[in-house]
Amino acid sequence: MGSGIAQVISFTGIPVVLKDVNDTFVQKGLSAARSFYETRLKKGKMSQTDVDAKMSLITGTTKYGDLSDVDLVIEAVPEDLTLKKQVFSELGKVCPEHTILATNTSALSISAIASAAKKPENVVGMHFFYPAPVMKLVEVIPALQTSQETIDAVVSFAENIRKIPIRVKECAGFLVNRLLMPYFCEATYALEEGLAAVEEIDEVMVKFGMPMGPFKLADTLGIDICYNAANVMYSSYGERLKPPHLLKELYDRKMLGIKSGAGFYVYDGRTNELKNIIPKKVIKRDELAPMRLIYPMINEAAICLEEGVATAGDIDLAMIAGTGFPQDKGGLLHYADSAGIENVLVELQRLENIYGQRFHPSPLLQRMVGANYLGVKTKKGFFSYT
Repeated sequence: MGSGIAQVISFTGIPVVLKDVNDTFVQKGLSAARSFYETRLKKGKMSQTDVDAKMSLITGTTKYGDLSDVDLVIEAVPEDLTLKKQVFSELGKVCPEHTILATNTSALSISAIASAAKKPENVVGMHFFYPAPVMKLVEVIPALQTSQETIDAVVSFAENIRKIPIRVKECAGFLVNRLLMPYFCEATYALEEGLAAVEEIDEVMVKFGMPMGPFKLADTLGIDICYNAANVMYSSYGERLKPPHLLKELYDRKMLGIKSGAGFYVYDGRTNELKNIIPKKVIKRDELAPMRLIYPMINEAAICLEEGVATAGDIDLAMIAGTGFPQDKGGLLHYADSAGIENVLVELQRLENIYGQRFHPSPLLQRMVGANYLGVKTKKGFFSYT
């Protein structure tokens, strides 16, 4: 992710220092950035002179001291709180007083990371989405300690590098990953039940309009990333975001997706191992409706609204820009308004009767139906209509 972020910044003409733990990783990061530019070169979108000029803006290093005159640091080390705290402590020894320290964590507490910084008011979450050169969304997450000046500066910087910044209240998983987790979990539960095969579930969601299915997405991001994020959210939200057992089994077997050669799909011949744990036989054929995966996301979005995590408009924008939710459906909550809030509520209640507490409708959805805020048909729902 670090090399992708460096490429995004250099593409807009801003010099960037790419630091890693050793020269091998530094060179790997530089090569990844160059590969992106060379792809544009082959497509005729850049000249060789342009490629060389952009790459000259990226300086590789293994030394913290080379960050002694930077205005902004974006940390993208592995998702380990102790490691991130150590990095922020080291940054405090070399960076100027005014330097903003942003973390690209996808789920860990920004406030906990900030506690290790010399100037915690300069710490903020700046969550890019994979792949950073392609995905437009950046979640900006203030810690308890973050100053308004820091927030404003990071929002402005995100806009300058041609991203769409969405301010999100700090919570486990922030916004997009928190909404994606019930979607991914329900897909995996359906697989465990033998309701449909991996390919069939992915196909259902692609037909709905998602750019890729939940299992292809998990394999692309990395099963380890999904597993760790799932556990962070489970510890905060309890049973409604309890990770499926299959996710732990894949993680324990180091079947981490594309990077390991196998995950929900096979990439390098680990077919026999995969057959042992991934249900292939559909044991109770039933049409898998996309609502099984979409409505829990709507429910979680309603809870996020109640908690003040983000506005309804920002939730829809984040889902389109951060997940590829079909734009023609208007975003997750516009889709709910079109479907009818009462229909969402009834279906969640039906699923709760079958599968249990994780489908329990949020208080906001129940109040909306009681108030006749049913969406487009009553001209009031998550949004107002004329």
